[in-house]
Amino acid sequence: MAQQQMGNQPLIVLSEDSQRTSGEDAQSMNVQAGKAVAESVRTTLGPKGMDKMLVDSSGNVIVTNDGVTLLSEMEIDHPAADMIVEVAETQEEEVGDGTTSAVVISGELLSQAEDLLDQDIHATTLAQGYREAAEEAIDSLEEIAIDVDEDDTEVLEQIAATAMTGKGAESAKDLLSELVVDAVRAVADDDGVDTDNIKVEKVVGGSIENSELVEGVIVDKERVSENMPYFAEDANVAIVDGDLEIKETEIDAEVNVTDPDQLEQFLEQEEAQLREMAEQVADAGADVVFVDGGIDDMAQHYLAQEGIIAVRRVKSSDQSQLARATGATPVSSVDDLTEDDLGFAGSVAQKEIAGDQRIFVEDVDDAQAVTLILRGGTEHVIDEIDRAIEDSLGVVRTTIEDGKVLAGGGAPEIDLSLALRDYADSVGGREQLAVEAFADALEVIPRTLAENAGLDPIDSLVELRSAHDGGDTGAGLDAYTGDTIDMDAEGVYEPLRVKTQAIESATEAAVMLLRIDDVIAAGDLAVSHDDDEGDEMPPGGGGMGGMGGMGGGMGGMM
Repeated sequence: MAQQQMGNQPLIVLSEDSQRTSGEDAQSMNVQAGKAVAESVRTTLGPKGMDKMLVDSSGNVIVTNDGVTLLSEMEIDHPAADMIVEVAETQEEEVGDGTTSAVVISGELLSQAEDLLDQDIHATTLAQGYREAAEEAIDSLEEIAIDVDEDDTEVLEQIAATAMTGKGAESAKDLLSELVVDAVRAVADDDGVDTDNIKVEKVVGGSIENSELVEGVIVDKERVSENMPYFAEDANVAIVDGDLEIKETEIDAEVNVTDPDQLEQFLEQEEAQLREMAEQVADAGADVVFVDGGIDDMAQHYLAQEGIIAVRRVKSSDQSQLARATGATPVSSVDDLTEDDLGFAGSVAQKEIAGDQRIFVEDVDDAQAVTLILRGGTEHVIDEIDRAIEDSLGVVRTTIEDGKVLAGGGAPEIDLSLALRDYADSVGGREQLAVEAFADALEVIPRTLAENAGLDPIDSLVELRSAHDGGDTGAGLDAYTGDTIDMDAEGVYEPLRVKTQAIESATEAAVMLLRIDDVIAAGDLAVSHDDDEGDEMPPGGGGMGGMGGMGGGMGGMM
């Protein structure tokens, strides 16, 4: 009898503090979280997209149109929402632009899936259909892609301009696009383009039109001594990855001096060491030395006597750019410095820019590291221009590497939508419905472009579909006039990889969320209350507290 009773007792696996959401509730919760993230950035898409202001608890303000900046700065607690944020972050790392598009597509895939789940289509069937649709979409994109030569600066500038359209930099996009293309082409080599070799120096003051490209490196430091020259022409440049100071002992040491002469000798020896360091720099033939660490006052004096410009506490990122620009080889100590380690710059000068002194290293033989000086009236303006420039650098780099672009303005999405509907007919079973849902989801991009421009989205979509049905694969939406125009002729381009990456990562994130049918919140994430209501997740708290976590993290940010 006792065994019988034991058998009827429920088996408790989870602790009392744990919370569990299963089946349709779990799917619905994750879909709602994904849609909420997409909705939060949807109004920023396109030439007429609006900006968002984020204010943190310390009162710091960010005003931006950039999807990944918005999502990474928001305090998003919900685990499903975090997975959508990762879509934007992946897009940013891989391509640099298209973060908002990727998130919006991901949110729309979830929204379309919600309708099919309500019709009792199984999540695994949906996932399979979405994957097949994504594969077909990427193949279709490659077929309509336009080849671009890396020497075609006009198209590269149009790509750069498209990336910064609708952002703070738009007022001077012709100038900035030209600077971006010049910068990327300067640092391009056989291994591709490393945009880390393009330093962006933000300077508050002046207008955006005052921005310029320096073929070389600007170091945000001053020479260490006023007795040093301001300018060195045809300069040999040394880079020391250490310091010019007396080395301290590894262990605590004590020197007992019993005679004033001994103290004098001790100080003279230190002075001789510092003089020797300065002479070693001079003997190697250096006119300028950039030091990672500090430079002793006495060493500064001797270097000034030798007519050498010295700069201390130079960041490692600046050092690597200086090495690439001048051809210098960084050494760990001046003892190792030889003439072969020196680089060359036609001009090294300390100049004032917007009230601050900086060291300009210019006229290098083959400028493989360059500096883009961004100017603007306020810090917030410059920060947003910087984000736009970062996107532009990414798309130009991607275009040079891949050599393929697509027309913009929602044209590829409409083309894909039509192609996928044709493809759906060849897909058997219920997966066909998922492929059709995928086709519908892609139209969210041109629909959002129309909505953000204050146009009728239905009229715009009908016109676009009609144009593409007639074979005009480059037909896109002009957000300023509301007309359907040839984006190819208008010069509105986006790299192929922006679209393929957005579709791939959006699909993967949506599929992963749809396949979850159980969400278990661990005990330490739940908060226990002493009242009669039992244990529950606090509104806006706990990592997995349904949409409550979402509300807490994103409340006040929309």
